[in-house]
Amino acid sequence: MKKILLTILVLVIIFIAYLFYNVYNFKSTQLQVEPLELVSVPDGAVDRFVEAISIRTVSFEEETDFDSIQFKKFNRFLEDNYPLIHRELGHTIFSEFSHLYHWKGSDSSLKPIILMAHYDVVPIATPSAWSEHPFVAGVVNDTIYGRGAMDFKFGVIGIMESVEQLLKESYKPQRDIYISLGHDEEVLGPKGAFKIAQYLKNKRVEAHFVLDEGMAITEGLVLGLNAPVALIGIAEKGILSLELTTAMAGGHSSAPAKETSIDVLARAVSKVKENPCPRSFNPVLDAFMDKIGPEMDFRAKFVFANRNIFKSVLLDEYEKKSTGNATIRTTTSPTIFEAGIKENVIPTAARAVINFRIIPGETKEDVIAHLKNVIDDERVTIEMSNEGANPSSISPVDNVQYERIERSIKQIFPNIKTAPYLVIGGTDSRHFNILTKNIYRFSPFILNSENLTCFHGIDERIPKSEFENGIRFYRQIILNNSKG
Repeated sequence: MKKILLTILVLVIIFIAYLFYNVYNFKSTQLQVEPLELVSVPDGAVDRFVEAISIRTVSFEEETDFDSIQFKKFNRFLEDNYPLIHRELGHTIFSEFSHLYHWKGSDSSLKPIILMAHYDVVPIATPSAWSEHPFVAGVVNDTIYGRGAMDFKFGVIGIMESVEQLLKESYKPQRDIYISLGHDEEVLGPKGAFKIAQYLKNKRVEAHFVLDEGMAITEGLVLGLNAPVALIGIAEKGILSLELTTAMAGGHSSAPAKETSIDVLARAVSKVKENPCPRSFNPVLDAFMDKIGPEMDFRAKFVFANRNIFKSVLLDEYEKKSTGNATIRTTTSPTIFEAGIKENVIPTAARAVINFRIIPGETKEDVIAHLKNVIDDERVTIEMSNEGANPSSISPVDNVQYERIERSIKQIFPNIKTAPYLVIGGTDSRHFNILTKNIYRFSPFILNSENLTCFHGIDERIPKSEFENGIRFYRQIILNNSKG
């Protein structure tokens, strides 16, 4: 008996030693960079940003709601405010409103970089709920309000201001630089980014890397770490909307059947919500934990260093918050439920739409199979609401492309940690995977608990100082990457 207890004790000691050995060897790999002295931003940049926001370039689901006058106005805005870009760079327009600018470098042997942004914005359901008008507020207390301030006229104007400034300084890149500005990203980019990517593919362009919108500098959003963290998106989730319909006998509400179309569909939607897709680690989350884990407090560092052992603990923690939950599974969001035309008439049909954001490692087909298995009711018809998209491939983090993005961030934003991450929304960059495996997604502004809901929400806004740093960031990206 003593030998058994002694053996158990030895095994426990070895196990504990193994855990602490992993922690000891879990060392920082953060890039050490000296911050730069910040350059002045172009005069009038904030005013031009405010003017860009005031143009109501809204993408609606229904194509008949498209207001071409506003998009033509934005075309004129670009031409009027960035004369050097339009004089010295090649310029191709797609579907009337998406733009591709080509800044030719001196060395054609170098692969080009592609900077991306989009200027269309989502509709506003309740303008009266905003504390400032979403299209006319301008600057209030050194903060720029309006739809598009974050998503993503911030990037459009940041890129254009930085390039115009460099042209004024007579800067000449060695490497070609493309600027892709989409006009329909919010409806998946079929007429903008998709056509631009196909055009570049036909020209046999191979990109050094692509940089699009994506993650941001987070404050207080990374579990176990108080320092701000710049999250660089190396992959994005797929997207799929499925339409559920039922068709049953209706009638007068005074004599309802045991089950109606609403009952059946509501039960189906409830079952889908109650049975989410399985949770798991994925390669992007592993890369994030490898990079940021050593920077965390001891408790979090201990768990991250031994995550295979504490897998269920970590998954439980991530599941507690909506943003964390979105990084470990394919999410399920019912977004539309329609039925009925009159209060005393039982409808013969009901319709619901459920939006899924698909985790890397799963596909659209996996989601459809999961839904059919969970609902298990032949009275519910399941169809794709749109074509959707599978998750993107995962871009590497052990190359010079990632390192230079990381370097540019730390040169402009001092005392920042960086880490790769999964973009839980979708971007136009999905169309550019035919040009390179090196696609990165980063928005150079601060995201915290106070402004997290501003994306596609009420009171979208950005501090003036962050907009100015955005211009500096894009300038530094160009300077760091325009040579070999």
